[in-house]
Amino acid sequence: MRRIGRIDGKGCLLLFSGLLICGIMSAQVLPHSKTLVVNGKSGEATVVQINSRIYVDLETLVRIANGSVGFQGSQITLVLPGSEASAPAAAQQAQQPASPTSLSRNFMIAGIETIAEMREWASTMANAIHQGYGITDSWAADYREKAATSLRRASASASTDADRNALQLLTNEFQSVETWSNELVEAKKNMDTAKYSTSSGALRNEPLSQKIINCGQFLGTMLGSAEFKDDASCH
Repeated sequence: MRRIGRIDGKGCLLLFSGLLICGIMSAQVLPHSKTLVVNGKSGEATVVQINSRIYVDLETLVRIANGSVGFQGSQITLVLPGSEASAPAAAQQAQQPASPTSLSRNFMIAGIETIAEMREWASTMANAIHQGYGITDSWAADYREKAATSLRRASASASTDADRNALQLLTNEFQSVETWSNELVEAKKNMDTAKYSTSSGALRNEPLSQKIINCGQFLGTMLGSAEFKDDASCH
């Protein structure tokens, strides 16, 4: 049994199986071949008329409109592309400039991932120093490379002036974390990390640590809002 679609005066589509409609079945149905035009595309379709309403085979409709249809249980999903008549209006809307401070979605996502990698890098280093664990250049380099890879993705996705301005702040934060990480590695080499293990706040309260924390919090809020803003902590 084929699925049939009805196109009424409002252009809506009623899907049903066979010719059963609201409990009323027509005794005789005479099919006719007509030219069906959908969104400017035309093709031959077999239609039937019942009680002044015209019905067309659903799969034929989808074929002519270059759409798609899916069946799952009692549900039928129909997707038809937009009409060509609406294309100029859509193109005109797309050309309208966005806010000059708006961040693109791709950059926003990449930027948030970069912040997460830098946060993991910094927090892991801080925890290792506080607990007295041994850290080396190669150990720290693994975290640095993960953050650098994310930063490169953010750079590749920057497509607007707002994105590029925000990228500069991300880069500044990366450089601050890198400087801080190198200082901790050197301190460990020189056996000068005992001062950090005596107090949980000793490392956090250092000026560079505070700068990294404040900038990271600001960047997270800025990217979440999808609007570029500036802050002194990221310079």
